Amino acid sequence: MTRIVVVDNDGQFTHLERRALREVGVEAEIVPNTTPPAEIDADGVVLSGGPHSAEAERGGRYLDLDVPVLGICLGMQDMAVALGGRVGPGEYGGYADVTVRIEDPDDPVVGSLAPETRVWASHADEVKELPPGFVRTGTSDVCDIESMGDADRDRYGVQWHPEVAHTEEGAAVFENFRAVCERASDG
Repeated sequence: MTRIVVVDNDGQFTHLERRALREVGVEAEIVPNTTPPAEIDADGVVLSGGPHSAEAERGGRYLDLDVPVLGICLGMQDMAVALGGRVGPGEYGGYADVTVRIEDPDDPVVGSLAPETRVWASHADEVKELPPGFVRTGTSDVCDIESMGDADRDRYGVQWHPEVAHTEEGAAVFENFRAVCERASDG
């Protein structure tokens, strides 16, 4: 069974991320964001959302693991900063129901949601500039970079929360990430 570790960034929905992964047939465990990377034994890592501002060190320490990584909200922002992107305040602010236009139907994590999907997202902070090697995979009227991916390195991020009921196709994000992790562990 595929094993994915959820790195807890003090997010209010972290337990829902673990549950969503379990519902798609993944063995999932939550670990604190102070867990040394050497102690992570998994086929993939999810960097959870949380109430903090982006920090390169917090999420970046898990990016050198040789497994796929999915960043959710703050997790995506931490990944972006750690890999050379830029994060800043969003113009919209708090949580809202948003329509995301999927720009890359071939992206292994969000491509199956094309042409668009309804999501629940916070835009207090957001990725303003992609890290080198990443492409924008989703956008909205609220946020220029709603999702990003680097398929060569199996690094993906979504600004929204796929684990909450308000996100229409959230389970598909976790199913797709599970498939990425299974492919990587077989390769």
